Amino acid sequence: MDGYQVNATSSIEIVTGLVKSLQAMNGTTWHDTFVGLWIAALRLVQRERDPIEGPVPRLDTRSRRYDVVSSIQLLGDYHSLLSPPHSVVSLANQAAAKAMLLVSGINVGSAYLDCLSMNEMPVNCSGNMRHLIVEACIARNLLDTSAYFWPGYVNGHINQIPNVPPQMPGWSAFLKGAPLTPIMINAMVSTPASSLAELEKVFDLAAKGSDDEKISAATILCGASLLRGWNIQEHTAQFITRLLSPPVPADYSGDESHLIGIAPVLNVLIVGIAPVDCVQVFSLHGLIPQLACSLLPICEVFGSCVPDVSWKLPVGDEISAHAVFSNAFAVLLKLWRFNHPPLEHGVGDVPTVGSQLTPEYLLLVRNSYLPSSGIVLNDQTKRRLSEVATSSSPHPVFLDSFPKLKCWYRQHQKCIASALSGLVDGTPVYQTVNLLLTMMFRKMNRGSQSVTTITSGSSSSSGPGNDDSSLKPKLPAWEILEAVPFVVDAALTACAHGRLYPRELATGLKNLADFLPACLATIVSYFSAEVSRGVWKPASMNGTDWPSPAANLSNVEDKIKKILAATGVDIPSLAAGLFLATLPLPLAAFASLTITYKIDKTSERFLNLAGPALESLAAGCPWPCMPIVASLWTQKAKRWFDFLVFSASRTVFLHSNDAVFQLLKSCFTATLCGASISSNGGVGALLGHGFGSHFFGGISPVAPGILYLRVYQSIRDIEFITEEIISLMMQSVTQVACTGLPKERNGLECGQVSLAAAMTRVKLAASLGASLVCLSGGLGLVQLLFKETLPSWFISSHRSELGEEEDGSSLGGYALAYFAVLCGAFAWGIDNSYSASKRRPKVLRAHMEFLASALDGKISLGCDSATWKSYVSGFVSLMVGCTPPWVLDLEPDVLKRLSNGLRQWNEEELALALLGTGGLDTMGAAAELIIEMQ
Repeated sequence: MDGYQVNATSSIEIVTGLVKSLQAMNGTTWHDTFVGLWIAALRLVQRERDPIEGPVPRLDTRSRRYDVVSSIQLLGDYHSLLSPPHSVVSLANQAAAKAMLLVSGINVGSAYLDCLSMNEMPVNCSGNMRHLIVEACIARNLLDTSAYFWPGYVNGHINQIPNVPPQMPGWSAFLKGAPLTPIMINAMVSTPASSLAELEKVFDLAAKGSDDEKISAATILCGASLLRGWNIQEHTAQFITRLLSPPVPADYSGDESHLIGIAPVLNVLIVGIAPVDCVQVFSLHGLIPQLACSLLPICEVFGSCVPDVSWKLPVGDEISAHAVFSNAFAVLLKLWRFNHPPLEHGVGDVPTVGSQLTPEYLLLVRNSYLPSSGIVLNDQTKRRLSEVATSSSPHPVFLDSFPKLKCWYRQHQKCIASALSGLVDGTPVYQTVNLLLTMMFRKMNRGSQSVTTITSGSSSSSGPGNDDSSLKPKLPAWEILEAVPFVVDAALTACAHGRLYPRELATGLKNLADFLPACLATIVSYFSAEVSRGVWKPASMNGTDWPSPAANLSNVEDKIKKILAATGVDIPSLAAGLFLATLPLPLAAFASLTITYKIDKTSERFLNLAGPALESLAAGCPWPCMPIVASLWTQKAKRWFDFLVFSASRTVFLHSNDAVFQLLKSCFTATLCGASISSNGGVGALLGHGFGSHFFGGISPVAPGILYLRVYQSIRDIEFITEEIISLMMQSVTQVACTGLPKERNGLECGQVSLAAAMTRVKLAASLGASLVCLSGGLGLVQLLFKETLPSWFISSHRSELGEEEDGSSLGGYALAYFAVLCGAFAWGIDNSYSASKRRPKVLRAHMEFLASALDGKISLGCDSATWKSYVSGFVSLMVGCTPPWVLDLEPDVLKRLSNGLRQWNEEELALALLGTGGLDTMGAAAELIIEMQ
């Protein structure tokens, strides 16, 4: 189950920063930059046009006006990349039909297009990805309908439209005042809204309509408009977030929370956004902090209600406070990696990944969008996020506002950090533990001893004659969750000592999770913590006590070997008789519990919570725990086979740095591909064309780049990665120097051509290295690169890596410079508009002080002079030409010392450009240099 991580930062800001950095570093026009961006996006669509099935988000969930227009026009030349995935073919066809009708002078509404069959059109109007891109740009005012008249955009004209009823159930009819009938609701759920006006009317109905209308409108908002309404998707997500945190009515005077009265509509919204595809949409639009802030009060209120509180739905069903709480709690926990240790992937002086993805952090991000934060929001996306945050409350929100949830969260942290303790006989928690154990195991007596004696030593069961409902504690959810860790610990201890059969343990845990599904979260955190402690004996997966993986294990092994074939990484044999299939007891118990769930819509939202935790747990255990878990699960969910096998193949790299190095080496080899990029190298070889049994008649070797994209988040020792990437990059440069530059140059032109080709490949190697570093460790690893890794590299000797050729040394130095500046641009941005740019001055000043001190002769270097000279010159040149705001971060004295060092190498023009970019404080020195040069 793929590790699910949601970024609090808007994806738009991240992509914007990366694109600006690449445009500046490569010196390309914005037209070419946009073309490259579109092609990369289309390649991504083609690469995963038929994604493997599993509890992970699918792909289809996901300025400079003239350059945008011209770049989209050019996309028409890339026919092979424009074929739409099956899930969006009908939408692409509708977009093409809409354009053709308008070009033909026929104006129809969205209702007509919704019910129009392509077979009824008199001419071919099949659509492609460019039609969808154009429609998305038109919806955001980046283009207008004049795009329909581009050459080749439509395939002809229509003289007469097919006879279709003008008023069909759908969005257009609803906008004209038609009532919400069941047929209308189904049509609007399955088809995205075509305009913001349609969406706003549904939102008003969800906020102000009758109870039945509110539920219908909420159902519509969570349908196709959220998942496939790319033209209005961000507005849909914002409306849902606002509906989840309605303001207290002005005339409300009740003692209980105003949320109690709207429980049915809240539950519809929560269940509607529970699938991982939907949560991914909120992440893509930067709404995770706002969504978390909306869910926190719902969890606090409904978790404090007794289960007898319930509400009737229009269809006749009832929902309880426990159900509303569990559904909201499950979604809330997906918004951060709640089951991971708090100190994870820490690098340098930057907050760790684990510590960032917490409720406190998400609330701080949400609060930063409030007008009271004092932060100037000069970006349209950020202003929109500010409006959503303010709509729920204009004031900052902190975890202290939710005491029940805060108490659970502190217990959760304590459970992960240390062994369980603190259960005192006679306390309310102790009594709740015994009540829950009685409910879980009341039918499982072992002779005269009841299983419910596992905590107190005396049975608390009232006898086998009691009905199930009388044994269920009538307690608020928060009180139950407080007892769950002790319940699970007692049950696991009983199983370890033979007082409880493994099958009984799984059944009892399932009974607990069925009673209060939110318990699954605490079960996950307990098992995650206990596996990491390593104090439990292994469980033999022999098919007698515990389920056996034998039926699928050899098949899983074969597929893993095939997936890894392109990397050259070997795995230990899993053949029967060579090893005994065992799992740590907590992992065996957790895997057995998850297998008891049905794979249906009801269980999906809880499997999506437990699934990533199970994969993370199994991946962290010694090999071959994950293949064993995958083998168990593929027996239950055959359609998830590809996904589970691929997840198992990734764990090979989590336990061996040698395997990670081999994977990184394969990435460089695939990208540079020996002699030339044209010989099947480049991005295509790095990322391949997808994976899964539906490709090429079966599972095939996976491209190394795809493997690394799915592995890097779980690699524990990321600090060694930077050194290995630099080593592989410099080896690539050596190969370029040996194969790309002729030993004897017959004339200047030949040498220039060869040098230009070599520089292209050097930049490619450096770009790959920078991408891998930033992907692996983000801001923290980049800061470590500048403060420690690069200085250490220059001080050490590396002559053997670059050989004896001066050309190779010069290329190596420039490769390091391009690599370093690109890493900084990715992490900090090229200017001060990126949120991380405030961290740049301190790190950059330290690195440039190192360069200046080495130029002053205060530091002895181990690398050869050609490498050092080309690095300094290249770094300064790139900084002046591509990232001039960086120069303003530096002290004038450092700039002057760097300038003097460059002059000693006869780099007067570069020295002058550096001083000229440094601002007023270096103008005098620049003037003096000009006079000297004259």
